Amino acid sequence: MAATETERLRVRVATPKSVKYDRKADMVILRCITGDWGILPRHEASSAILDYGVLRIFRDGQERRMAVFGGIAQVKDNVVTVLANDAEWPEDIDKSVVEAEHERLKNRTYDNENMLEMQKEQVKMRRTLVQMEVSTYPLISRVD
Repeated sequence: MAATETERLRVRVATPKSVKYDRKADMVILRCITGDWGILPRHEASSAILDYGVLRIFRDGQERRMAVFGGIAQVKDNVVTVLANDAEWPEDIDKSVVEAEHERLKNRTYDNENMLEMQKEQVKMRRTLVQMEVSTYPLISRVD
């Protein structure tokens, strides 16, 4: 049985460039630096630091997924506010470009003097892994 609008929580996902999502949902799952965080309606007020990962939004038995690349999330008064450094829907991701970037990063070699560059490239590698994961999901999937 589907939840009524008053039984749902509002989910807002914004980046510095745009608002990616602003609707009611039945549940949301976020990837935080301490692990996954599931949020249902009437969740107590709290906040968390986001990691690179998949944000999952559930509504009316369907699931929608988004790649999120760091930021913060807050729950207060039945509203989940996600302020992400960047976020992408599956349809925003060019899978062939991401796979090519992933291969380039995977095959890169580093010398000991270039550790900072290696760390930057590792962050880029994590980003490509999340993008590849999200790009394989259908735009909307049914949850049974």
